Amino acid sequence: MNILTGENNPKLRQKSKPVTHLTKEVRSLITEMKTTMEENDGVGLAAPQVGYPLRIIVCKVGDKFYALVNPEIINRSSQEIVMEEGCLSLPQLVGEVSRPEKVTVKALNLEGKKIKLKSFGLLARVIQHEIDHLDGILFIDKAKNITKNAQNKNIEI
Repeated sequence: MNILTGENNPKLRQKSKPVTHLTKEVRSLITEMKTTMEENDGVGLAAPQVGYPLRIIVCKVGDKFYALVNPEIINRSSQEIVMEEGCLSLPQLVGEVSRPEKVTVKALNLEGKKIKLKSFGLLARVIQHEIDHLDGILFIDKAKNITKNAQNKNIEI
């Protein structure tokens, strides 16, 4: 599975559509996304990044894997934190992005059950970054001090 790249790629700039049914194909896509994210040393990946304009994100922080279908942020902290971010779709760029420290997301899990996930720190950041992808927003749209940095793989979201 290839990751789409380039800040002017129209597929990365379109708004994704909600998933209406958790089909076998959707579950298979999520499995492939997880593999692709891990093979590329990412901590998150959104379906539009692999050419599917669907509201699906996957992330892995520490040993915990998350697959969120139709994720929606329903609460965010007023406290914001600035951290350096990168992106698998913009492989050589990094920049400082200010995001809420904590977010609560509602979504469907792999079984199609409604879940509410309270997150903070890196997980909250990754979720926000990936949900931005679902709306055609790239981190460079929000970042300050953008630089080229091919070395630092740890921050690629």
